[in-house]
Amino acid sequence: MPVHLGQKAPDFTMNTTQGPITFSSYKGKWVLLFSHPADFTPVCTTEFMAFSESYNDFKKLGVELIGLSVDSIYSHIAWLKDIKDKYGIEVPFPVIADLEKEVAREYNMMDEKVGVTVRGVFIIDPNQVVRWMIYYPAEVGRNIREIMRVIKALQFNWDKKLATGANWEPGNDGIASAPNTFKGAIEREKEAGAERWYLKKVKA
Repeated sequence: MPVHLGQKAPDFTMNTTQGPITFSSYKGKWVLLFSHPADFTPVCTTEFMAFSESYNDFKKLGVELIGLSVDSIYSHIAWLKDIKDKYGIEVPFPVIADLEKEVAREYNMMDEKVGVTVRGVFIIDPNQVVRWMIYYPAEVGRNIREIMRVIKALQFNWDKKLATGANWEPGNDGIASAPNTFKGAIEREKEAGAERWYLKKVKA
């Protein structure tokens, strides 16, 4: 059964452009696992360059990037080499060659009708729990800034145990969990920052 939000991320050992990796070895780190439909495709090429150009920003956040498609390892290598030769951009993260579609199906990344992976994105926390998942259509490239914002929001929640409101950016207030008893609701209204018993903002 494909993984769902809030569930443990399935483990796997797969060959990549940087050699074999086992996902459980990433425990203790934040991971961004993402799939692309196919090598040598236009939108995917722009995305891989964008992820590569932001790689150091992801590393500063302690995030490991892992790419994936159902193309062969030789196709991956040829494509990454073409990107480097043409654009001078070296892809610094491993790209899984999931020929048997094993990981793609476990993470619900497969478009079975077409036989390729969709543009899936999964953010997985240090306990290897899936915290965010989103799918983009083939025609729409991913927004790296939004992915970074979500990572920062999840890390804020991880550190502060606070939620984040609409359009949250680092430095904005967090939001406390709502009380789950009547007495708690009455007490909450007396607290600083409580706009309503169910909405209390907390300074970051």
